Amino acid sequence: MKRLLKGIAVILITFMTMGCDDNMKKDEDQTKDNVMMANIAGTWKGQIETPGQPLEIILNFSEGEERNGTISIPIQNVENIPLSDIVLKSNKVSFMMPLPGQSINFEGTLESNELRGIFTQNGQSFPFVVEKGATNNQAESGQENEDFLSIQTNSGVLYGSILVPKKEDKSPVALIIPGSGPTDRNGNALGLPGKNNSLQLLAEGLADNGIASLRYDKRGAGKNIEATIAEEDMRFDQFVTDAKQWITKLKQDDRFTDVIVIGHSQGSLVGMMAAENSDVSAFISLAGAGRSIDQVLIEQIKTLPDNLYEESQAILEQLKQGGIVNNVSNELLSIFRPSVQPFLISWMQYNPTDEIKQLGIPSLIVNGKNDLQVPVDDAKRLAEAKPDATTLLIDKMNHVLKEAPTDREGNMAAYSDPSLSLAEGFLEGIIEFLGEHDIVVK
Repeated sequence: MKRLLKGIAVILITFMTMGCDDNMKKDEDQTKDNVMMANIAGTWKGQIETPGQPLEIILNFSEGEERNGTISIPIQNVENIPLSDIVLKSNKVSFMMPLPGQSINFEGTLESNELRGIFTQNGQSFPFVVEKGATNNQAESGQENEDFLSIQTNSGVLYGSILVPKKEDKSPVALIIPGSGPTDRNGNALGLPGKNNSLQLLAEGLADNGIASLRYDKRGAGKNIEATIAEEDMRFDQFVTDAKQWITKLKQDDRFTDVIVIGHSQGSLVGMMAAENSDVSAFISLAGAGRSIDQVLIEQIKTLPDNLYEESQAILEQLKQGGIVNNVSNELLSIFRPSVQPFLISWMQYNPTDEIKQLGIPSLIVNGKNDLQVPVDDAKRLAEAKPDATTLLIDKMNHVLKEAPTDREGNMAAYSDPSLSLAEGFLEGIIEFLGEHDIVVK
């Protein structure tokens, strides 16, 4: 029996056995699957039409009986995340992008060299279209000039981007710890439509002043996507353990003198805990909370309708006692879904004002006066807990270290604008602090 398959090959199948209808059907189905996989194999490039700014995506599918593929989203430093649940049927294609706590699905139709369909994330849907034939190299993902170090953790390898000043002398090195959620090493959150590159700009600014740095993607983002821990198994202490391992790695590197720990947002608490008893030379908190996470959440959800606010309060009270709440309103699942509750319980055990008291090293507390997420009062709480710390409050600076207005729309626009420089006085204040403690190489 001969069948001509346009664009692929001519496959000749001969059946010599009578009464093998089932085997024939299976062979035909397998042939169709192989043809479909051959059609889709290769690199596809296009975009998701998200509001405000389309997201460029790069898909790679391998040929063969096993259905394998990856996705990259360069603007969010998402690189080669393995796809799951790849389904091929006729000219229909569907697959999942597995991220902790998120449901991300693609369903499309294959026509010649174009795959067009719908991207759905947590109930929101947007059209996408990709074309075959693009190349997926490091230049496209913006990482061709980066050097990486790695550490072996108890749950996978973590990679960090190391940036060293051009001069040949030894230099101090800063460990830059990102904030909450699937945030990449440059300070960009996966859920936002664009980049701000705040932590990348910080690293480059430090290098210009003779200070090396290592910054790394959170588990579940960028190069560390494969080191993801199941959401229900994740605990806050894991972040601290990761940071401590990076400190040890840098301390053992002969290129560096002093190690400085810089933590942004959630990374502030991670950093101060990692710095305890770690023989580092200084700690810098950037937009770090001065309260436990349950207190922060209570303030952030005050704008919810009364019924949801009251439910949130009840959930937090239960979590503080170590209990899990299984029945959560749909409107609150993004914050209190049962799978993330064990992590919240582990996080709320720590109060930043208690932890910063444990540090016996020079400390700098930085906050922006236009930060809508972490107000200046949090910096003041940290300063009161550690009176010998230096406090630096930056006019007009928002949570991503850029100058921004106080209105929410204008402030949030800076979260997705990589063209904006770091706020005036921010980098200068850090360099001055380090110089006062003889950490900056003259």
